[in-house]
Amino acid sequence: MAYLAWHALARRRRERCYLLDYACHKPSDDRKVTTEMAGAVIERNKRLGLPDYRFLLKVIVNSGIGEHTYSPRNVLDGREECATHYDALDEMDAFFDDAVRAVLAKTGVSPRDVDLVVLNVGSFSPAPSLAARLVSRFGMREDVMAYNLSGMGCSAGLVSVDLARRVMLTRPRTMALVVTSESCAPNWYNGTDKSMMLGNCLFRCGGAAALLTNDPAFRSRAKMELRCLVRAHIGAYDDAHAAAVHREDADGRLGVSLSKDLPKAAVRAFSQNLQRLAPRILPAAELARFTLRLLAGKLTRRKLKFEGPKINFKTGVDHFCLHPGGTAVIDAVRKNLGLTTYDVEPASMTLHRWGNTSASSLWYVLSYMEAKRRLKAGDRVLMVTFGSGFKCNSCYWEVSKDLHDAGAWEDCIDDYPPETMVNPYTEKFGWVNDLQGGGGILPF
Repeated sequence: MAYLAWHALARRRRERCYLLDYACHKPSDDRKVTTEMAGAVIERNKRLGLPDYRFLLKVIVNSGIGEHTYSPRNVLDGREECATHYDALDEMDAFFDDAVRAVLAKTGVSPRDVDLVVLNVGSFSPAPSLAARLVSRFGMREDVMAYNLSGMGCSAGLVSVDLARRVMLTRPRTMALVVTSESCAPNWYNGTDKSMMLGNCLFRCGGAAALLTNDPAFRSRAKMELRCLVRAHIGAYDDAHAAAVHREDADGRLGVSLSKDLPKAAVRAFSQNLQRLAPRILPAAELARFTLRLLAGKLTRRKLKFEGPKINFKTGVDHFCLHPGGTAVIDAVRKNLGLTTYDVEPASMTLHRWGNTSASSLWYVLSYMEAKRRLKAGDRVLMVTFGSGFKCNSCYWEVSKDLHDAGAWEDCIDDYPPETMVNPYTEKFGWVNDLQGGGGILPF
């Protein structure tokens, strides 16, 4: 019995995963995409006609993105059609030198103390890998375990956390560095396929680095502890698999295509994830209430009309850290979970300030909560993200202490939420809708 008790305790300790700290990348100010800069980039694409301009104006105005997001340098320099391999590497190096160095400095962890590196960048996979480049750049140990993930889309951040967690199950006292970003430099779309033009309006530069550990010696220093992580993958459905695809258009120009089936795929993946997540994080009383309600509906053979969501996730969750994939995504999750504007404010403000930075977006949302001093000891945080494949991943954290680090939001947190969310593109480019005709080049 003593042995079994010891074995159970040892297993529980191995299963623990602490978030020691994290840092979000803030690119230099000369890479900001203002209204004028966006207009200049659009003007350079001589393939666009009046219908394309109107489409872009509508998408940008409804995107929820402000004027302080960041673009890769080659796009700002007018080289979006001829990006080089080194443009992509320079973008990654700038991210490494900012976010990775910051999280190591904040925690006092030396690069040679890192046992495990899990890096994910979806659409740039050089050789040697970016994980190997990181190991070399920071002089890590010869026995460091390095994993490089690619092609996983916006949900890859939590896939990386899951991989680190699973490795730590087999290795006690492990220090894991999780690095997540996306490469925008070589992936700017220059064609006229509307499903592929959306990406230029939504995706922006960013990235985040986090230190995770299962070493109990760091428990008192950790910001949060991971309680559970759930992954759902519905790629077996053809429409879901094709919802977000990196492909060439009819003219051979590469870009990310977002299909009309994406919202349906997101709802299906979200539903699959919640079915497995709910029993693990909600109190028994709420699960019982939902079960009784479901049985009542089946016994009466009719749908009972109730106000509010079918199941109340707010009984087990204090803060919702949602992927800011776009205003439509945020609004859909808000309605499905019965959330308030206050609940989704961190995701909406992240979208406005940083844009969709792909897999790293969740860390900016978490940083907003911390900067606003929302996170208190004992609070429960639910992260939810979506990505190509199609995937919906979620993880559930418990806050270990009151958090108040403003991080990348430090110089602007007092400006959020802004007094108005009216997009400046409407005022400056709204005249496009007043023009007559169906094609040709517009003189900006």
